[in-house]
Amino acid sequence: MRDGERMGLKLLSTGVPGLDKVFGGGLPEYSFNLIAGPPGAGKTTLVHQLTFANASAERPALYFTVLGEPSLKMLRYQQQMGFFDPEKVGTVIRFIDLSREVLSATPGALLDSIVQHVEQTNPAIVVVDSFRTVMRAHVGGDMELQGFLQRLALHLTSWQVTSFLVGEYSDGEMSNNPVFTIADGIFWLTQSRERNSVVRKLEVMKMRGQAAIPGLHTFRIGPQGIQVFPRTMARLPGSEELPQRRRATVGVPGLDELLGGGLLAGDATLVAGPSGTGKTALSTHFIAEGVRHGERGVLALFEEHPEEFLSRATEMGFDLEAMVRQEQLRVLYFRPLELSADEVLHEVQQAVAQIGAKRLVIDSINGLELALSPSFREEFQESLYRMLGALTGGGVSVLLTIEVVESFDKINFSPHSISFLAHNIIFLRYAEIDGQLRKVLTVAKMRRSDHSQYLYGYEVSSTGMRVTAPLTGYQGILTGVPTARRIEPEAWPGLTHRERTVLDRLLALREAPAERLPEATGMQPPELSRALARLVELNYLVAVEEGGSVLYRPIARPLGQ
Repeated sequence: MRDGERMGLKLLSTGVPGLDKVFGGGLPEYSFNLIAGPPGAGKTTLVHQLTFANASAERPALYFTVLGEPSLKMLRYQQQMGFFDPEKVGTVIRFIDLSREVLSATPGALLDSIVQHVEQTNPAIVVVDSFRTVMRAHVGGDMELQGFLQRLALHLTSWQVTSFLVGEYSDGEMSNNPVFTIADGIFWLTQSRERNSVVRKLEVMKMRGQAAIPGLHTFRIGPQGIQVFPRTMARLPGSEELPQRRRATVGVPGLDELLGGGLLAGDATLVAGPSGTGKTALSTHFIAEGVRHGERGVLALFEEHPEEFLSRATEMGFDLEAMVRQEQLRVLYFRPLELSADEVLHEVQQAVAQIGAKRLVIDSINGLELALSPSFREEFQESLYRMLGALTGGGVSVLLTIEVVESFDKINFSPHSISFLAHNIIFLRYAEIDGQLRKVLTVAKMRRSDHSQYLYGYEVSSTGMRVTAPLTGYQGILTGVPTARRIEPEAWPGLTHRERTVLDRLLALREAPAERLPEATGMQPPELSRALARLVELNYLVAVEEGGSVLYRPIARPLGQ
């Protein structure tokens, strides 16, 4: 190597989905790695998957085991995994059972046997599995066992091989066991039971030459083997540039006007309300409106079954099933009670990336929290923060629904403080007005946009959701005990109740085209036209023609203001 040159590390793919990312790109070739953890954590499955992924005619593997059972019996279970290739067994992967040597030979003779096998076959991969546990009962003491393992580790590091030493170690040994010092990589696997949930995690304690992702990473053992879900805030492709601050319209008649023209693209919006207030209806409008404008979407459902959700959308006039068939919409359904936040994020990000989605609905936060295993519920706020950061950072507009507990004197969003994570909050609730149970909506927060400060009535019917008129005639609505506000006749001299309603609505909107006012006021066109004409005549409004449309603007304020 010439002066000034650096020798790069050749990286081997682990063959474990998600693990290369945790390792910082892959496993360094010729490294000596220690895989530690308690029984049942997945150590043997992990090293088998690594071995089968990398063993070949050019890179043969030797696998030493002292499990005290025939290698054939051990492989009988591993061959159920998707990574298992029977053609490699006995050819490019040789399994050597040394359980008899452990019982009859000294540690020195056992080490000589391992060295002899390695020198005879010249492998590129060497695995020594479970020696420590089995040998402890057959050697003179811990000191003799420790000496054997240290000499074995020195051999593994001196050979031109990628090697793995698999064993059960305690956390306290990290500081006083020389094997940990010699190792290039240390991978710690854990397994914990929480009520009826089993959570497996992997941590890279040490990784020479690589910038591994720190922390505990959840993994699952399934039919295909191990899959790791990296604990990271990696953003979606294209997230290096900030998304343009365009508007993402919601599609609910009358609502986009209250939002200043729609939600800002790349924002996270929380839709909160009690059961039955229309949260799902609003999210259906949002996802269908995106597809109508060429923005594909993802529905992440944690409560309602997809068939029920799609059927209800069809009744409202939204053919979401056709959108799914045309790859404009992807529907994910999560129901297990032992998910990790990283697993959910992985599935959602994968779906978003596969179809190039720009909109995501999570229905609901309550269901998401329930689907997580108990340990992840304890850190729910931090998990949600990482999830939203990864998604909105890629320009995806996220709408989350949450069911709130409502009483007459207070409203509880969640046992966790999560409202600060959302850029926008739309709040839905019930209120008794004039002896009727009415639905009330308000835009409680928009972080980077002007929005209406008024409370509005709205309706949810078989055709969807629509915002009606502002509830300017009442006060105390959010307390659950609204009272009619007394309107002094002299405040709007000469106006009828309907004319005052139109004027109040226009004062809230500042201006509006004539064609939008029927939805905004809830009035029929003939009576609306008469009211507008009277308001113009009395100099409460001015009508301005712009771009072929008539805009109405209020020019008056109530007397005394």
